[in-house]
Amino acid sequence: MGGVTPFTATDYPGQLAAAVFVQGCPWRCGYCHNPHLQTRTAASPIAWSDVLALLRRRVGLIDAVVFSGGEPCMDPQLGDAIAQLRALGFKIGMHSGGTHPTRLKSVLSSVDWLGLDIKAGFADYSTVTGVANSGRPALASLETVLASGIAYEVRTTAHPVLLPESALLRLARTLSDMQVANYTLQVFRAQGCSDARLNATMSNTYPSTCAVEQIARMFPNFQLRRG
Repeated sequence: MGGVTPFTATDYPGQLAAAVFVQGCPWRCGYCHNPHLQTRTAASPIAWSDVLALLRRRVGLIDAVVFSGGEPCMDPQLGDAIAQLRALGFKIGMHSGGTHPTRLKSVLSSVDWLGLDIKAGFADYSTVTGVANSGRPALASLETVLASGIAYEVRTTAHPVLLPESALLRLARTLSDMQVANYTLQVFRAQGCSDARLNATMSNTYPSTCAVEQIARMFPNFQLRRG
């Protein structure tokens, strides 16, 4: 495991939780706030046995455990870890970029809530991830989530260099046409981002009020997160 936060009130909507961070991600998004977790090392910074011992002490104090990263689905032991925590009575949340749709599908029935990052139009994913054809697994993951009936949030981190307003609106229409009901637009924050180009080119007027209003009308449940 890459790390653990014993208490968070923001990673699982409406629940007090702990967050477990998994090492490894195949993508290299410039706005990533945890770039130190992108590489999966041979020796984990924290052993799962130590994480599990800590979480046993949290029983009765928190409601849920959220797997984040990195990308949780990078870990072949994710299903076993989820099973152990459900046996302790925790709800399970997960943050995923949709990098591994088959593994995501295999654990989804044991997950209570999922936050799924959709980064760009599926044909344009490489502009964000730096990896060719990365939109394919993201699309497959989204289709799996929508078909599952799980409680979810689809969210997009918006930066004008990566998603000009025209592209942002096209993406929103695509997601709306796919019957996404719960959509969140997260405006880029420089805090924690190591990409100097993105930090230097963010605009205080992006996205425009007009664009946000248009997007909000496309979804039954819409949130805008700034700062």
